[in-house]
Amino acid sequence: MKPSQFGYARPANVEEAVRLLQEADGSAKVMAGGQSLGPLLNLRLAQPSLIIDITAIRELTLVREEKDAIVYGACVTHASVEDRRVPDATNGFLPSVAAGIAYRAVRNRGTMGGSLAHADPAADWMTTLTALGAEILVAGSAGERRVALDQFMTAPFSVALEDSEFIIGIRIRRYSQAARFGYFKFCRKRGEFAEAMGAVVIDPELGIRRGIIGATDSRPILVPDMDACLRPSGEGIQAAKAMIAAMKIADDPVRDGMHANAFARALKQVAQ
Repeated sequence: MKPSQFGYARPANVEEAVRLLQEADGSAKVMAGGQSLGPLLNLRLAQPSLIIDITAIRELTLVREEKDAIVYGACVTHASVEDRRVPDATNGFLPSVAAGIAYRAVRNRGTMGGSLAHADPAADWMTTLTALGAEILVAGSAGERRVALDQFMTAPFSVALEDSEFIIGIRIRRYSQAARFGYFKFCRKRGEFAEAMGAVVIDPELGIRRGIIGATDSRPILVPDMDACLRPSGEGIQAAKAMIAAMKIADDPVRDGMHANAFARALKQVAQ
C-alpha cells in the first residue's frame, strides 16, 4: 500500500517544530529515522495531515555530558550507540543492547527518541532504559520538561505527550565501574520482535537494584522483590522464576514461562 496524502515540513530548530505541532492541532506526526512511522504510513494505520521531519535539528543529534548523567539527543541513532560513536553512561551495556536491535539497516536510521515515542512494548530501548531509570526530555508550547521513562509510556503505543510536544532527549545517569547489567530477550530469530524480555541493573555504589520485565501487553513491569532475586547459590534465580510465573503477566502458562525464563537469564548475567 501507499500512504495517504500528507504535507511535509523539515524545521531547523526545536521552536519551529513546536510551532508546526501547535498549528496542526493534533493532526501531525513527528518523524526522525522513520523506521516505526514509515510502515504505519504505508499501511495507512497512521494518516497525519503533516509529517514533521526533525532530522535537520542539529541539537537533537548531539550528546551532552553532565557531571552525573549523559543526555542523548532524540535523533541519536542505534548504530551510533552500537559503534560507540557517542559516550556511554553504562560501561558497555548500551552498545550491547543497541547491537541487538532489529537489523543493521534499521539501526543505521532508527533513533532512540523515535523508538521511545513509538512505545512498542517489545522495543529494546523501552525495557532497558526503564531499567536504567532514564528520563525523557520533552519540548512543547509550555516549554521543556522531564518525564521519568517508567511514567512516559501510558499504554502500548501511547505516551504522555501533549499535541504540541515531542521528545528532544534522553537523560541517563552515569553508572559506576562496579555496576552490573543483564539483558535477555526471546525472539523467533535474530532481528524479529521479542516475545519476552528481562533486564537487570545492579549498582552497589549507587544503591540500585532494579529488574524489569518487558515485551508484555502493557508497560514494562518492575520486579517487586529484587532482594529475593539476588539470593546466592542459585536460590535467587529460582525465586525469580517462581515470583514472575505467579504474577501471571500474560495469563497464559506458556508466555508466563517465557517471561520468567527471560528475566532469569538476565539475572544470571549479573550473578556471574
